Amino acid sequence: MKILIAEDDEETAAFLTQGLREVGHVTSLATSGHDALFLATSETFDVMVLDRMLPGLDGLSVLKMLRAGGVRTPALMLTAVSRIVDRVEALENGADDYLIKPFAFSELHARLNVIARRPAPPEAERALSVLDLELDLQKRIARRSGRRLDLQPREFTMLEALMRNAHRVMTRTMLLEQVWDFDFDPRTNIVETHISRLRAKLNAGFTEDAIITVRGSGYMIRSE
Repeated sequence: MKILIAEDDEETAAFLTQGLREVGHVTSLATSGHDALFLATSETFDVMVLDRMLPGLDGLSVLKMLRAGGVRTPALMLTAVSRIVDRVEALENGADDYLIKPFAFSELHARLNVIARRPAPPEAERALSVLDLELDLQKRIARRSGRRLDLQPREFTMLEALMRNAHRVMTRTMLLEQVWDFDFDPRTNIVETHISRLRAKLNAGFTEDAIITVRGSGYMIRSE
């Protein structure tokens, strides 16, 4: 494996580098947070060992920035900080494992092998399109025929639900559950109100209605 080691303590860094190379791995060493960030984004590694208390930029900040930038390289946090709250924080921000100093090399090596074998998480879905409608799911931007639409958050979510189900009718109950996350109330007209506003924004400047009303059933996005 190709392994990035981010460790500023010379003795620990030498111990890790020697031990991992002796068992057949290729290593690169970063002695500061900024160096670790640069290496992790400019080269491809199979796994990373990140010390939490790095100079310049701490290991957790490095990890957060990498995950925010889409770098999914498995990471093991190696640190003397042993509080449960710190371990939870690291795991919730993208760490795959957490090992407390002092440590046994055999355990570290075993943990690296485990996280390196884990299947990579699926790529987050970035876009959705049906005919001339496009949704940028990352930036939450909607377009029709390339023209940007000024949608409110609920309108965007409603359009997303309709586009994901372009092959079938979405009932009022379905839309209430998916857009507002509450049970059907026969007295509310919130769905109709939002459909009307969404339809007006989608159809402004176009002759063809993007939303089809199926009387007595619900709504569906035009898909053909």
